[in-house]
Amino acid sequence: MIKLVYCITKKPGLTDEEFFHYWKRVHGPIGARIPNLRRLVQSHRIPLAVDSRQPDYDGAAELWFDDMEALLAARNSAVWQASNEDEANFIDRSKVASFLSQEHVILDEGKKK
Repeated sequence: MIKLVYCITKKPGLTDEEFFHYWKRVHGPIGARIPNLRRLVQSHRIPLAVDSRQPDYDGAAELWFDDMEALLAARNSAVWQASNEDEANFIDRSKVASFLSQEHVILDEGKKK
């Protein structure tokens, strides 16, 4: 399994509520239609009043694919292009990080023995 991870920051001028609503309710359904996509997870930042340091990102998106071929085919799709174009509505593209990964589970307490 190949996972593409995007760390994103909201566009200036958007409130947290506007950003998270748009990301989940408008952008999320676009991403969910990407061909070959096996799993899509959004991780929304949770503010913690006792933290003195601001987080670097407002959230992360994980896109899961069976293999590199499936990812490359997805990137050539019209839906991928539409998703990319929609990012301009809510993401500060100057504050994005991304990487491809393959998981190595060290601990998974959720699995039954």
